Amino acid sequence: MTETASSVFSPSSDAASTVAAVVESRRTINFFKPETPPRETIEKAIDLARWAPNHHLTEPWHFYHLSDDARNAVVSLNTELVRARRGDEAAAKKDKRWSAIPGWIAVTCDRNDDTHTFLEDYAAVSCAIQNLSLYLWASGIGTKWTTGPVTRDPKFYEIIWADPDRETLVGLVWYGYADEIPVSTRKPLEQVLVDV
Repeated sequence: MTETASSVFSPSSDAASTVAAVVESRRTINFFKPETPPRETIEKAIDLARWAPNHHLTEPWHFYHLSDDARNAVVSLNTELVRARRGDEAAAKKDKRWSAIPGWIAVTCDRNDDTHTFLEDYAAVSCAIQNLSLYLWASGIGTKWTTGPVTRDPKFYEIIWADPDRETLVGLVWYGYADEIPVSTRKPLEQVLVDV
């Protein structure tokens, strides 16, 4: 027998308040403590990410959890790219900062020759990253979704063993316990809500 949404979840004002608190308090974390969060928490976040809305249930996402070797290879690749653009000093700073990030997940989306379908799938993967980030935040773990130049380099795809002819990177998600939580604001609702 298939479970329905009503059999596994009962809406309540407490649940709504909890979701609102997680959404409003989540921040992009730029600096992490050195401790690596438990693997089972990360796996649960990825499991929940899969429940993002996706048109025709294409489930276009792939999650690559980077090992120490893969992380080191990405850090080295990024350091090379920064050195070529900005010199040795900038490269050394970036290498030090990136080497301190405890957790890494690359998230890709299936490519599709139909532009409309690809945009729908890309949006679905973005929703999946948000699901992952919200669950981790509710678990005390911060994230940063990055799409810097290294993620567009062909060598990046080789490092994570992804086929660039079949997948495109949507984001590299760093995770860990926040060393500092930035303050953030948003435009007032009246500036973004339009009644038509």
